[in-house]
Amino acid sequence: MGVVLLVRHGQASFGADDYDVLSPTGWEQARTLGGWLTERGVAPTGVVHGSMRRHRETLEALAEGAGWQAGPAHEEDERWDEFDHLSVVGAYPDLPEGELDRRAFQEVFERATERWSTGDHDADYDETYRGFRARTRAALDAVTEQAGSGRSVVVVTSGGVVAAVGAALLLGEQADDATYAATWQRLNTVCANTSVTRVVVGRGGPRLLTFNEHEHLAPDQVTYR
Repeated sequence: MGVVLLVRHGQASFGADDYDVLSPTGWEQARTLGGWLTERGVAPTGVVHGSMRRHRETLEALAEGAGWQAGPAHEEDERWDEFDHLSVVGAYPDLPEGELDRRAFQEVFERATERWSTGDHDADYDETYRGFRARTRAALDAVTEQAGSGRSVVVVTSGGVVAAVGAALLLGEQADDATYAATWQRLNTVCANTSVTRVVVGRGGPRLLTFNEHEHLAPDQVTYR
């Protein structure tokens, strides 16, 4: 049996000119995770990451904390990228004017992503929610092929992607769109930065073992945006 460890990136820079940069807390979260993985004997046979800067920086800090100076080799796969949350929020018709603080943004974010996930307004988005689901499933299928018996793959990605994989594996292929969207929404809102979601890979394909592990973080290190 193999295993895939899905890692959500460290805290990004909310409110900064470039969100796609880890905050100092994000760097520390990822270093802490790296040390925690090494303490538990995690020595991946492969590493995959999305193409966003916060994915690359999280991997850099994680590898530093884990002591992976010489490897393992890693590959970039943009299918692990987050959905364009700025586009999704920008398409929300009731978007308040002016700059939003974290709490206000979270409220708008949840309403905007709910609207996106219904599929009723697909013309408003460059990537539809169904397209996002298909993309993330293809990413999982590709990495599953690398996680053969006795092998482990670490994937550095984003919370929306982790939630999409989690919803797909929890519900299976037969779930209706509304149930899938509601499950994804609930998982997405609680996915902590540098949390670990474990997927085991056996003869029956990938199965969700754990979701959103973040006990490696001290209480004051836990963040969600």
